[in-house]
Amino acid sequence: MVMQYGAYIAIAGIGLYAIFVGEIITIFNFMIDPTLTDFFEPKSKILQFISIGVAPAVIMSGTSYMMARKFGSKQIGRLVIAGGIVLLVGMSYAYTMLDSIDKDYHMFTVIIVPPLFMAVSIPVMIVGALLFRIKKRPKKYF
Repeated sequence: MVMQYGAYIAIAGIGLYAIFVGEIITIFNFMIDPTLTDFFEPKSKILQFISIGVAPAVIMSGTSYMMARKFGSKQIGRLVIAGGIVLLVGMSYAYTMLDSIDKDYHMFTVIIVPPLFMAVSIPVMIVGALLFRIKKRPKKYF
């Protein structure tokens, strides 16, 4: 089966969600037992990870939805839902790590990221589920 452009974009979105989750878990793991504290500011690092990972991933999920909504695609819907699940599971795990983080790093940005992106993952999965409701129509080129 040949994949559409929207499917490739959705796969890239899943990859970016996974990268963001990996970055957040890594930085939280570092903040549990920090070794080099002189050059480390968690607020700027987390904002950098958001702009590199999850912001483009949400845009890619939206783009793949916009491309598939006219003709309907369950494959793209599944991929968008998978991206939301990756984000939800990863942020749930990061949320469990918050209690173990060193008290010096308990700041608003660090505390708000896991619940915020757990909340963002819900609309992403809803958008993917909307593609299941659209009946597949034949493409008309003329």
